[in-house]
Amino acid sequence: MTDLVTNTPEDALAGKPTSVSRTTLSHIMTAADTNLLGTVHGGVIMKLVDDAAGAVAGRHSGGPAVTASMDEMAFLEPVRVGDLVHVKAQVNWTGRSSMEVGVRVLAERWNESTPAQQVGSAYLVFAAVDEHGKPRPVPPVIPETERDKRRYQEAQIRRTHRLARRRAIKELRERRAAEGLDA
Repeated sequence: MTDLVTNTPEDALAGKPTSVSRTTLSHIMTAADTNLLGTVHGGVIMKLVDDAAGAVAGRHSGGPAVTASMDEMAFLEPVRVGDLVHVKAQVNWTGRSSMEVGVRVLAERWNESTPAQQVGSAYLVFAAVDEHGKPRPVPPVIPETERDKRRYQEAQIRRTHRLARRRAIKELRERRAAEGLDA
């Protein structure tokens, strides 16, 4: 698995398997969580996603970690009052001081014995920080299953796209500024 580790030897930390920091946060949805349509507000789900992902990032990195970005948040089905929502999160990939956390959101009726249905998913990037808010190294994640290995590889693709998008936007802004546009 060493070919999956991106940390350099000088800052190498002992790797941690994906299962070490994986977590599930469960919450029952109430009327206070609803939007004008009577379903659970997307922002409520997003907060639960950020909470679960933050717990995983903190566990994996062994200290504080802050949300750097949310790549995708897909809402697949509405969540209703009375649904028991389960937010499952795990570290998919690690860099020097950042981590991608993948999150699946499931919902089930609190009073039924039907299986939980996936209602959302998200990918968040967290940066591990020290007591001064400066980046600090994180241990590499060690994928344990074939699914974990796939998630690791997909996370690398998302990272490549994030960096390319950031570069392209920066270049566009510099070019427009040089042309005297967007002043």
